[in-house]
Amino acid sequence: MSEQLRAEARAFIAENFAPSLKGQGLKFMQGGGDQKDPDFVKWKSAIGAKGWGTPTWPEQYGGGGLSNAEARIVFEEMGKAGAWNPIGGMGVMMFGPTLLEYGTEEQKQRHIPKIVTGEIRWCQGYSEPGAGSDLASLQTRCEDKGDHYLINGQKIWTSGANLADWCFCLVRTDTSKKHEGISFILIDMRTPGVEARPILLINGTSPFCETFFTDVKVPKDNLVGQLNAGWTIAKRLLQFERQNISASLGGGGALGSAARQASVDEVAKKYVGVESGKLSDADYRLKLTSHMMEARAFTLTGQRAAAEAKQGDGPSAATSIMKYAGAKLAQERQELMIEAMGSRGLGWEGEGFDASELGTVRAWLRSKGNSIEGGSSEVNLNVVAKRVLALPDPR
Repeated sequence: MSEQLRAEARAFIAENFAPSLKGQGLKFMQGGGDQKDPDFVKWKSAIGAKGWGTPTWPEQYGGGGLSNAEARIVFEEMGKAGAWNPIGGMGVMMFGPTLLEYGTEEQKQRHIPKIVTGEIRWCQGYSEPGAGSDLASLQTRCEDKGDHYLINGQKIWTSGANLADWCFCLVRTDTSKKHEGISFILIDMRTPGVEARPILLINGTSPFCETFFTDVKVPKDNLVGQLNAGWTIAKRLLQFERQNISASLGGGGALGSAARQASVDEVAKKYVGVESGKLSDADYRLKLTSHMMEARAFTLTGQRAAAEAKQGDGPSAATSIMKYAGAKLAQERQELMIEAMGSRGLGWEGEGFDASELGTVRAWLRSKGNSIEGGSSEVNLNVVAKRVLALPDPR
């Protein structure tokens, strides 16, 4: 069966993945590629229709219906061909797996197939100006108006809100309780009263937004799970988020680990220089070798954790360990790249630096947020202390 699947995967990739897309995965998945490029459109449509963008999701909702072992075969063949998964985003990383567990059949039939094919984008309405690390302090109000809910409030750091079609959102439906007064609801971003304002980051991009809800009417069937029981769903989604962020930060995501780690090697060879087959700077060579060993160990640990999660009840609190380590590794990788570049790593704009140098500087600045997004490193360490190590609360 495995050889038959390998042959099927090779044939599928050869027919649908154009050579022009090789090495373009990060560019496209970060919004830099031409989404109307005919080669990209063909590849995305083909893999979406096949269900291999979400290979282990149920076939009844458009997923691939493959086992974990079978999915690995597909991604191995994609890696060999230089192909990458064009189906991603928050719908795949966080919301989809959560909806498969907690959604009604009608909600699954309505939303999962469009996530599988990449037809719609999702954003996450969690953090608020006064509710970041203490997320359960959120104050966005959701009132029962009989035949609909009425939502008023503000969210912040909403990734891609200005481009999203839908938002999975935490709202307060009971002001007398903290955790037990939160509900999980879905909001169509085209609804009147929804406004997203991009936030300019230090690296010159605006991937995050402030999101405002002013008298937003939401159908009652958009509530996921029970009223006032959204905190349980929220925590589960965060486990999926941290699992996938850690895989991405560590280089083990759908784009492949080898390509992302190789960029550090190539930068070091180009700027530090090589003598007798080794990097000429012994101190830098030691730091890079140590980082590569940790990155490889992280990737293998992540693969094992993902396999264990699939065999059990999904991701556990241990995802906080992986998220913390993944953020640390990602920031170290960017620091090493800037260190290798020397004065070439000081560019912001102008003709004195090439595009790759400017891109590396901006990626380094962007990495500063890795230890904040998806749960700050401090919060993740608290989760590890309480949920993994079962340490007592400090007195």
